[in-house]
Amino acid sequence: MASKIDASTLDLKERVVAINRVSKTVKGGRIFKFAALVVVGNGEGIVGFGIGKAGEVPDSIRKGIEDAKKNLMNVSLKGSTIPHEVMGEFGAGKVLLKPAAPGTGVIAGGPVRAVVESVGIKDIRTKELRTKNPVNVVRATLEGLSRLRTAEEVAALRGKTVKEIL
Repeated sequence: MASKIDASTLDLKERVVAINRVSKTVKGGRIFKFAALVVVGNGEGIVGFGIGKAGEVPDSIRKGIEDAKKNLMNVSLKGSTIPHEVMGEFGAGKVLLKPAAPGTGVIAGGPVRAVVESVGIKDIRTKELRTKNPVNVVRATLEGLSRLRTAEEVAALRGKTVKEIL
């Protein structure tokens, strides 16, 4: 990720993946706050995620969206799917992402589905392995998507033509 992506120039759509009520016990009892996990994307290969925490749900979502806009990244796509199979890992989160033929649709669980649809992928098969913790699953999915490379990108890196690689 060489250059920062300017969120103000993009038409980003946000999706709330999870809202978690967290509590802190103090002398007078418990204090409840909310943590919102939000994914934003333009549907054309740009995606980001953020976590916002606040005393009220709408405030936590707003903070999550602001955080997500600071962490945008580009994803290499091949038509309506991904260029190749990839495994994304973060902590105990592990996600398998496989390209699929046109018309397959998005076969994915909750957090992975939110990320994949925000990126703009229409056909993909995925599987959440190990943990089902939404934060780690979203981070693992983004880690996997960030490692995707098109044939053109690989050819440019190796100084060869696309035909030599394929």
